Amino acid sequence: MGINPNIIVLRCDEPLEDEIFKKIALFCNVKPDCVIANITLSNLYEAPLMLEKQNFSSVVCRELGINAPAADLTEWEQLVERIKNRQSEVHIGLVGKYIKLHDAYLSVVEALRHAGYALNTHVRIRWIDSEALTKENLASELDGLDGIIVPGGFGQRGIDGMILAAKYARENRLPYFGICLGMQIAVIEFARNVLKIEDADSGEFNEQSAHKVIDYMPGQSDSIDKGGTLRLGAYPCVIKAGTKMAECYGISEISERHRHRYEFNNDYRASFEAAGLTLSGLSPDSRLVETVELTDYPFYIGVQYHPEFKSRPNRAHPLFRGFIGAAVEHNNGAK
Repeated sequence: MGINPNIIVLRCDEPLEDEIFKKIALFCNVKPDCVIANITLSNLYEAPLMLEKQNFSSVVCRELGINAPAADLTEWEQLVERIKNRQSEVHIGLVGKYIKLHDAYLSVVEALRHAGYALNTHVRIRWIDSEALTKENLASELDGLDGIIVPGGFGQRGIDGMILAAKYARENRLPYFGICLGMQIAVIEFARNVLKIEDADSGEFNEQSAHKVIDYMPGQSDSIDKGGTLRLGAYPCVIKAGTKMAECYGISEISERHRHRYEFNNDYRASFEAAGLTLSGLSPDSRLVETVELTDYPFYIGVQYHPEFKSRPNRAHPLFRGFIGAAVEHNNGAK
């Protein structure tokens, strides 16, 4: 494809012979060095290095009339070396309802891998269909895992399996990371099995529940157009000192991206805290519960936001790094 009338980028599975470049340059009336090969690689993050070996950035800048310093890819080269030389591995169970389409969780999977790059660890994903998870097969399906992650989603389908997974992680002190829906699952599970509120639920899943531990914020309802009840975009969060959240972030106030409709029901705050669930992150006005955790666990955190959106291959998100770090420790302890 062409990125500029004077530059042609070729997709190819293997390196091409020089004669092909010359012929394409001649037939397309471009300079010989303006034909660039974009070769299929086993690791996507090697692509910038592969392109730069062909002077891609300098050619583009020259043709677009941009005066810029030479690209410094030292940090990226170090990243690729870390990826190639990972020594250990962990097995993470991704429990979700959309696992037949892995790309539905692509941002989460890449964020897990970013943490693995930072910690010299291969992250092996076990895709677990939450709809197929039952009390009978729970132990066998989750056996051998070093951590469980429940990512975001909407709707009631597959919820029971996610709750079982959260319960298994809590009872076995297995690292657990709940994102958006995954946080709400952890709250419902804790309410049912620790607080003994058998019908605890979310207003999204059961409007008739007498104990909606997850529900709309005051003043909102299902009568409002869905767009009017979604909390979208970046919101600040104040982290409680002495928590796993504080340990992971290293700062007391953060900003993360949200996309959800339902919130932790403040009517139950005191009950949860008295039973040992730490409300580790709140909105600056303390009105919204943004994160929950079991602070004395190696890692058991639920967050209302989507940290995967801010993870980068050379800057793993602190929560994903903390989660995979706990999974590495679990794996080492299991040997």
